[in-house]
Amino acid sequence: MDEDNKVEALARDSFGKGAARKLRAAGRIPAVVYGHGTEPVHVSVPAHQVGLLIRKANAVLDLQLGGKSQLTLVKDVQKDPVHQVIEHLDLIVVKKGEKVQVEVPVHLEGESAAGTVADLDAHTLLLEVEATHIPENVVVSIEGLEEGTQIHAKDVALPKGAALLSEADVLVVNVHVPQKAAEVEEPAEAEAAEAPAAEEAAAE
Repeated sequence: MDEDNKVEALARDSFGKGAARKLRAAGRIPAVVYGHGTEPVHVSVPAHQVGLLIRKANAVLDLQLGGKSQLTLVKDVQKDPVHQVIEHLDLIVVKKGEKVQVEVPVHLEGESAAGTVADLDAHTLLLEVEATHIPENVVVSIEGLEEGTQIHAKDVALPKGAALLSEADVLVVNVHVPQKAAEVEEPAEAEAAEAPAAEEAAAE
């Protein structure tokens, strides 16, 4: 675990929209910490630092609360739909070595064969991984793949220690030739035929 995810958490005892608004005005975000059979703990965390950390999917925050360190997985982020300001976080208590279930983004690498398009059908895969070793993404290479190639969840190479929980037959990538390609070529040919005629006219 790197030091960057150490977050100073403060306990909070005032609730409601007014209290949350005051917190956000002070540069903090209200959050609730759940897990391991304990009562939910209400805290606030620094907005700017946490905002940067949670750009990464499945961020793990090392909360520093009351002199103790507590690893938590960001489970839910509530944002204001208009201003995109983080309004609230749900954090789940995790322990080193513990397995967690997370949706991990799929990242395509390379380019499929000329004239084809690779559609990403599954943007995430559900994996079981160690809480302190959550991969940022799963990389799928589409380099040189021909039309008709399909990659399913079971075909994806997973990071070490990760287990697939999504259905094995879920379609992840589908390589095909766009239907409009044939239509686009025809006008281009027509223009090519017209070009010599235009040149002849100019010569006269």
